[in-house]
Amino acid sequence: MKLFSWNVNGVRAIEKKGFLDWMSSELPDVLCIQEIKAKFEQLPDTLQNIDGYYSYWHSADKLGYSGVATFCREEPLHVQYGLGIEKYDQEGRVLITEFENFLLYNIYFPNGQKDEFRLQYKLDFYNDLLVILNDQVESGNNVIVAGDWNTAHQPIDLANPKANENYSGFLPVERAQLDEYVEHGYVDSFRLFHDEPNRYSWWTYRHGARERNIGWRIDYFFTNQEFANQIANADIHDNVMGSDHCPISLELSDNF
Repeated sequence: MKLFSWNVNGVRAIEKKGFLDWMSSELPDVLCIQEIKAKFEQLPDTLQNIDGYYSYWHSADKLGYSGVATFCREEPLHVQYGLGIEKYDQEGRVLITEFENFLLYNIYFPNGQKDEFRLQYKLDFYNDLLVILNDQVESGNNVIVAGDWNTAHQPIDLANPKANENYSGFLPVERAQLDEYVEHGYVDSFRLFHDEPNRYSWWTYRHGARERNIGWRIDYFFTNQEFANQIANADIHDNVMGSDHCPISLELSDNF
């Protein structure tokens, strides 16, 4: 079973850049996309009804902002729209799909760059989500958390760590939040298979950053520790264009 996650930075925009061709070529079992920037009724039929997929959409109340969608070849057992916390759910940040052996959280984590209020909103989101995940794991459920986490965890995860240590996305207080997830037993799947530097999932559109690979790794698949031994592979697909992010993938073994 192969899962993909991709911040598409506008699903209607990326459709014009080969998104459906990529899907038909890659044939993901599950695809989580973030920052769709559209409501369902604004989408063309080509996006509403992709052949071979069930699709679920959770849009922000605000037009042209945020939002997530999940595409599944197998119909989920249950779908939950949001965390049940209004201040997050009105921004369309979370879709939860339940499968036989795990809960999949498709999440567009908040960006804290605008001001101190949004930074605190981001930190609150991390804290509130961790409580929810811990409750699920303690209840015996496996969890996969996919999406744009909007934080580079370690210096290896961005090209210029020293220059960015005072900017949201690499602030000590944000990185400490990811440390807390790890301390609670959540595993960054990519680092199970890759310890090399210069692997990034986001590049600013400015200054030819992608061509020079001046990027950040801020998109992740995290799982609970007990489920980590079911991960067969994880990767970043930085050759796939169309957004300022690229897709990431998680492959599960056949024996779970």
